Amino acid sequence: MDLLATTSAVAVSSYALLSTIYKSAQALYAQPTNPSSLQNDLEQAGVVLPSVDVIVPCFNEDPNTLSECLASIASQDYAGKLRVIVVDDGSANRDLLGPVHKIYASDPRFRIILMAKNVGKRKAQIAAIRSSSGDLVLNVDSDTILAVDVVTKLVSKMQDPDVGAAMGQLVASNRNETWLTKLIDMEYWLACNEERAAQARFGAVMCCCGPCAMYRRSALALLLDQYETQFFRGKPSDFGEDRLLTILMLKAGFRTEYVPDAIAATVVPDSLGPYLRQQLRWARSTFRDTFLALRLLPELDRYLTLDVVGQNLGPLLLALSSLAALAQFVIGGSVAWWTVLTIAAMTMVRCSVAAFRARDMRFLGFSLHTPINIFLLLPMKAYALCTLSNSDWLSRKVMVASDGENKAVIPHAATGISSARSGVSSAAICKPGLSHRASSVAATESVCGPERSSAYK
Repeated sequence: MDLLATTSAVAVSSYALLSTIYKSAQALYAQPTNPSSLQNDLEQAGVVLPSVDVIVPCFNEDPNTLSECLASIASQDYAGKLRVIVVDDGSANRDLLGPVHKIYASDPRFRIILMAKNVGKRKAQIAAIRSSSGDLVLNVDSDTILAVDVVTKLVSKMQDPDVGAAMGQLVASNRNETWLTKLIDMEYWLACNEERAAQARFGAVMCCCGPCAMYRRSALALLLDQYETQFFRGKPSDFGEDRLLTILMLKAGFRTEYVPDAIAATVVPDSLGPYLRQQLRWARSTFRDTFLALRLLPELDRYLTLDVVGQNLGPLLLALSSLAALAQFVIGGSVAWWTVLTIAAMTMVRCSVAAFRARDMRFLGFSLHTPINIFLLLPMKAYALCTLSNSDWLSRKVMVASDGENKAVIPHAATGISSARSGVSSAAICKPGLSHRASSVAATESVCGPERSSAYK
């Protein structure tokens, strides 16, 4: 009993010390700096804006969700050349998606690629990148809605030739649906405005998240072979594409950045089952690519080393203290009060700081994440570590409506985005003061039909 109590106390004390140092440094470096003048440069006359290709891979997506995504892209308030490549990766519900494809195929900025069969997100994405010609490439998930100025905001950051990738701020579009979506929305805020914001201070965001990330195409062209041929223990790796691309950019000597005012609203899991499957996939990806990131640390600021240690050693210490405390309770019936009170105190301090920084008292409710983390996420991460070779997406299941369940798809006009997502008002995404002018682009071939699918196998 004394051994268990000592182990729990030492582990939780070490966790508290490490977490205090790490989170204090993170909060310090996450403070916003003076805005760049590049945004103003974009508005000056005579500035040649880079061309942007937006890539949207989709698989078995809900037609209305895809329509909202594409409408938000069509509505971008960007004065430069904008093209959109939508890659349908062999969706089984293509008959339901057909009306959406048809509408956007008539827009000269859009090109629809229909893959003959499902090849996976990474290969579908690569097919689109290789057929692109823009100076910059913006990857957008098919369940994500962009604010009208996202492209402009990200391009302003990418005007610096040393920047190879930049991501926007993610929010949950379905935030108000369940208690879990509210929790995930807060989790996204913390991940973006604490973790990524602090990393961006040193030009080394370690993962430019997939729902909304912009890349320099000339750099992508040099990295695509490495990206496409990633293997883990002899098996092809098909998830974690955002983290790998970011690490490859850093290895190539480019900076990676975070743009907090480029807002993208994405759909998040609304129940524990899909959420845990998503977290399992992300955990496997993180463990795999952390080994690549370790090689970069000597070339980066010392804070990034602290960041990696805090994110990996911290959960290990928390798991050890929790296991020892649980064993102490089961075997001897005594409660490890030092461990319980320390974890509770650390939780309330973190939530209070987040509520202060976000100017939002709802972050006090993020304390609910602590028991979920201890009793669900930490065991799941242990399982992920033991099953690293598994590359199953887990969440991308075939969803086809029966004959009697086909629903009409109501396309959204290119002049606005529906606020169908209950958690995010249209004002939070579509900023009312901006006009939705069309990009001045040369007409490109629009393809919508199976006759071209074989070219992109």
